[in-house]
Amino acid sequence: MKKLLFKFIFLIFIFLLIAFILVLGLSYIKYRTAIKELSLDDAINNIKQKENYTKFEDISKDYVDAVVAVEDHRFYEHKGVDLVSLLHSIYVNFRSKSFDYGASTITQQLARNMYFTQEKTPFRKIAEIFIANDIEKNNSKENILELYFNIIYFGNGYYGIYDASYGYFNKSPKDLTFYEATYLAGLPNAPSVYSQDEDLAEQRRLQVVSAMENY
Repeated sequence: MKKLLFKFIFLIFIFLLIAFILVLGLSYIKYRTAIKELSLDDAINNIKQKENYTKFEDISKDYVDAVVAVEDHRFYEHKGVDLVSLLHSIYVNFRSKSFDYGASTITQQLARNMYFTQEKTPFRKIAEIFIANDIEKNNSKENILELYFNIIYFGNGYYGIYDASYGYFNKSPKDLTFYEATYLAGLPNAPSVYSQDEDLAEQRRLQVVSAMENY
């Protein structure tokens, strides 16, 4: 009986290992295809050529701190992937039998917005990690944040911190008050929802403030 159980466990292990290698291989192909179609340098230049592209030093410090706190509080410590959050997300998704819990770092979110759609598949997720690694190797943390702030969606047709800042508050990103900075920092989590519901937007803003207090 013990020998039969051992064989069964061994076969399960082999099956999972093959499945993991297959997913990793297909994800790497997805990553290489994306990079071949659009190099990382070209993808970054496309963002920087965007109208109203805003430099890091022209963005409110409250906004920067708010985004890092609520989106990726270990941003300055990791190299593109937060292993703690990643393992937690794998556990949560395994328990729920879904891919709803992402735990993407700011760098991964930047990689996704530069190259992929919002499809929730393990292939995209792993390909996103490969690109995030490339981004971290070739850019400073400040530059990564600058690119991220200029590409994310805030709802109501506003892409990038400049358009969102003027669209919602009619002022430059550098002049945002603490309230305005925390409000905008909360929108990209669910822009189509928070931009249309003031009560939910305020609840999200308070979550941002709480994250700043914690981290």
